[in-house]
Amino acid sequence: MKKLILIIALLAAAVFPQEMRKNAAYSLFSDEKASRVGDAITIIVVESALATNNAETKSGRETNLGFDLSGQLDQTKLPSGSLDLGSGNDFKGSGSTKTSGVIQTKISATIDSVLANGNLLIRGSKKITINGEEQLISIKGIVRTSDVRADNSVLSYNISDAEITFEGSGIVSDVQSPGLLTKFLRMLF
Repeated sequence: MKKLILIIALLAAAVFPQEMRKNAAYSLFSDEKASRVGDAITIIVVESALATNNAETKSGRETNLGFDLSGQLDQTKLPSGSLDLGSGNDFKGSGSTKTSGVIQTKISATIDSVLANGNLLIRGSKKITINGEEQLISIKGIVRTSDVRADNSVLSYNISDAEITFEGSGIVSDVQSPGLLTKFLRMLF
């Protein structure tokens, strides 16, 4: 009887083998990581950007043309003449721009799809409203499963093709944008 049970178990294992990739997420020795469509994943957004650009242009041109005629024949003086032409052109321009920004937040996202190579396409957003001011943070991109940490979080700089948008609307945003009259005058001039 024991031999029969052992033979049935071996046959069942041969007929219904376990796929390693399928059961890799269910390890006895590690935490379950997000790896399937619909799984939640936390994105830790730590982004800082600094860009500077300086430009300076100097241009100059100067042209002088002179003509002088004078003479004397015997004791008679001939009329003398003088002609001077001058031209000048000078240009000097300079400009500089500086942009900097820092974003630090956590966003919960979900896995939209799993690509053929095992990478995860993620998408998530977070909406915060404080005193009538609305802020919307959205993120999407591709994450390697090896970059998913044990607590199902991913740092934003590990996301390839990342698109992070930070939009705001409300009283503060309205005050920062120019009024209709200013916009109209800018169109004319």
